[in-house]
Amino acid sequence: MSPPALVLSRLVKAFDRPAVDGLDLTVRAGEFYALLGPNGAGKTTTLRMVAGLLRPDAGAISVFGIDALADPVAAKRLIAWVADEPMIYDKLTPLEYLAFVAGLWGSPPAGAERQARALIDLLGLGPHANERCEGFSKGMRQKVALAGALVHEPRLIILDEPLTGLDAGSARLVKDVLIARVAAGATVILTTHILEVAERMAERIGVIARGRLVAEGTLEELARHAGRRSGRSGGSLEDVFLDLVAADDPGIAA
Repeated sequence: MSPPALVLSRLVKAFDRPAVDGLDLTVRAGEFYALLGPNGAGKTTTLRMVAGLLRPDAGAISVFGIDALADPVAAKRLIAWVADEPMIYDKLTPLEYLAFVAGLWGSPPAGAERQARALIDLLGLGPHANERCEGFSKGMRQKVALAGALVHEPRLIILDEPLTGLDAGSARLVKDVLIARVAAGATVILTTHILEVAERMAERIGVIARGRLVAEGTLEELARHAGRRSGRSGGSLEDVFLDLVAADDPGIAA
């Protein structure tokens, strides 16, 4: 049996106050997992630690059985990270940017070019493949950033609010690409404030508040858990989400 894609054990990170507070989380290999929580719950901080952009104050991170704190380079080779604000090189074209990123990963040039062109076509960037990115909209930049994250064919894809700023057509393209990656065996973890996206796409949903996991499971499992806490039954993911976080964050109204 393959190891889980991600295991977080007692993960801690504090700034002025605890942002992640003893978080335990396991994501199975090959699943689509959504991480939900109110603003300031610790979602982005958690994912930045997994991606190796922040070092935790305490705890452990395992990526497909690799200790990501002891061997961060080996772990990063398996990971793609896409932030909510795409960071790309404005003076490069999409093709040049993907060639640059593939070179950083040490991908063979011929195979990397085929993969880059396939991603550009898949994400609808073909007509702009040789244009400089400096004139691109946020949605186009987000698609270029996603293509750059996928060019080395990662096994764990981590996305922080990937649909922010995308029009309906672009959002559909990105969702289709992510679903296809999971179908091919990759693991996807995303944060989103668009609860409908989590409801429709994720196999399991984790809800965090104040840096702690307060509930986890399928929508049906979360609804049962929320019902036990609130005395209500059924409801949309929005209702379930608000019920779950209300007890842990007084600023959230149930």
